[in-house]
Amino acid sequence: MVKKALFITSNVGVEHDELIQPLEFLKGQGIEVIHAAEKTEPVQTVKNDKESGPSYPPQASLEQVSVEDYDILVIPGGTVNADTLRLNEHAHRIIQYFTDQNKPIAAICHAPWTLINAERIKNKNLTSYKSIRLDLENAGAHWVDEAVHRCNTHEWPLITSRCPDDIPQFNEAILKELNSM
Repeated sequence: MVKKALFITSNVGVEHDELIQPLEFLKGQGIEVIHAAEKTEPVQTVKNDKESGPSYPPQASLEQVSVEDYDILVIPGGTVNADTLRLNEHAHRIIQYFTDQNKPIAAICHAPWTLINAERIKNKNLTSYKSIRLDLENAGAHWVDEAVHRCNTHEWPLITSRCPDDIPQFNEAILKELNSM
């Protein structure tokens, strides 16, 4: 049976490499991938949060996606992307579904911010971009400085990475998680 990965983003400020490299890597490994965004309008990416990148059309909106169809949730970073998703009730619902079903979530860079507002961060061990460390710790997480970290506290796996430089390790950790299912 083919494994399925769900990528969720806002429509603005998505870190290009953190969306495209894991998405293409998983596709290349035979994983079925869908990208859902807040709206079914082009998703504007950025490079290093400052330079405009290409836009990509999502296949669905967060509201439309059937979360039960997926084996893993992947949340790319980008400061504006993560900050926007933090306030999106559909993103919270998706995150809460995955955690309630003990399904893995992979979040890179600023993406762990979204777990705070979805109320799924307490007592998780994780890494992230260094500027949000204090936010995560204040929400009850335990922060580590590693290229990739996997935590199984509360019976649901969380895979996190710090930044675009860690994408190769992040990709491999996601693939390993899917292959262990």
